[in-house]
Amino acid sequence: MKIQPECLPCLLRRVLYEVEIGTDDAKLASDALIAAVKTLSEVFSPSRCSAEIATHVHRTVYEKLGNNDPYRKLKEKSNEVALSLLPRVERVIEEAEDSLKTAMVCSIIGNILDFGIKGGSGSPEDLFKVFDKYFSEGLGYDDYGKLHSILLNSKKVVLVTDNCGEIVFDKVLCRELKRFNPGTHLTLVVRGAPVLSDATIEDAERLGFDEVVDEVQTTGSFAVGFDIHSIPERLKKTLEEADVIVCKGMANYEVFSETSYKPVAYLLRTKCTAIARSMNLPLNVSAIKVYE
Repeated sequence: MKIQPECLPCLLRRVLYEVEIGTDDAKLASDALIAAVKTLSEVFSPSRCSAEIATHVHRTVYEKLGNNDPYRKLKEKSNEVALSLLPRVERVIEEAEDSLKTAMVCSIIGNILDFGIKGGSGSPEDLFKVFDKYFSEGLGYDDYGKLHSILLNSKKVVLVTDNCGEIVFDKVLCRELKRFNPGTHLTLVVRGAPVLSDATIEDAERLGFDEVVDEVQTTGSFAVGFDIHSIPERLKKTLEEADVIVCKGMANYEVFSETSYKPVAYLLRTKCTAIARSMNLPLNVSAIKVYE
């Protein structure tokens, strides 16, 4: 997705947020903000991917702060909150007529754990407040039937993760994917370095994803989503050979929509107008949308 006009205030709002959580030093905070605006002015172009521009800006902020993971405490708390909700998630999946679809819905609800942006969460505990509401609402856009058919005949499936907290529910989804089609080779993809509130290999290992997937790969570098210009060769091969790529969250849509990979199934909350408009979806809904 190319950067949209409303992406600019959103990006700067998130920069301000991470500066506030990343340092108590007013001078350092000011320097980081100034550097972020300077970087944005240098890399901005309406022809560039929104995630690519955001990567440059956030890298500048992290470097200025001297903090390679300002969201660490929020990420840990997000996983903690999601784990405390896990018995509820397991119960609704167990009681569901279609356990795979229900696991997808629960996993999508976890996508609200996005901080510093309009439409995201104020704190990890927000997940407690909205889980039942969003679960009862179900899907605002439903391509599950199409995805179900694709998965039924898939030998190689890739799941690209997004936020911490959300990844706890992704593990349940991975388990259900393997139960649905035991012959599927399932690859999990996490971020190659700490960026925003996204999950890394550290989270995948701590949560025991080796129990439910065949392999775990990373995007290979610091990037919002991933860097389409320097994707690791191993991951590139995995994506090219996949029968379907399942992408969690908005940043992955921003990046993958700029590629030719197909089919891709996006599982996300439409938290911003730019994404909703680009995907032709309503704002603030849970969605499964397949591009073939």
